[in-house]
Amino acid sequence: MDIRKIKKMIELLEESGIAEIEIKEGEETLRIARVLPGQPSTTYLAAPMHPPQMIAAPPLAAADAAAAAVDAAPADAPGKSGGPLRAGVGEHIVTAPMVGTYYSAPTPGAKLFVELGDPVEVGQVLCIIEAMKMMNQIESEKAGKVKAIMVKNGEPVEFGQPLFIIQ
Repeated sequence: MDIRKIKKMIELLEESGIAEIEIKEGEETLRIARVLPGQPSTTYLAAPMHPPQMIAAPPLAAADAAAAAVDAAPADAPGKSGGPLRAGVGEHIVTAPMVGTYYSAPTPGAKLFVELGDPVEVGQVLCIIEAMKMMNQIESEKAGKVKAIMVKNGEPVEFGQPLFIIQ
């Protein structure tokens, strides 16, 4: 594998906020992983390997789309008051540790990991975020009750985007 390709993969990893990437070319495999500060531990599920697909998009396109989504939110939506979403007393905000697609159940049609009002324990799986064909389980860092679910099944999520409020 060409060293320039490896360096480019490292740069893409750092720019995207993704925690891990694995590329296979013939018999060679390259796996690059890093731990992000404040990132909860994740468990990886086996997923079928597909040939890597490079999608080039300007970095500002995602930020513009996120800003448009915030502007389109109702006035009473959390975080709409002009500042970042803040947890109330006794509340904890679970944020996305990576960019990817949010899934509320292990498979389509299966029972949801958590629903509004459900009690949760530390380490309990709240959802899955698919990133680069890897299924990353997002676990609760606090015990409590699910006060809000802020993402719909199948929606794309950004790094640091609020997913749940645990009370």
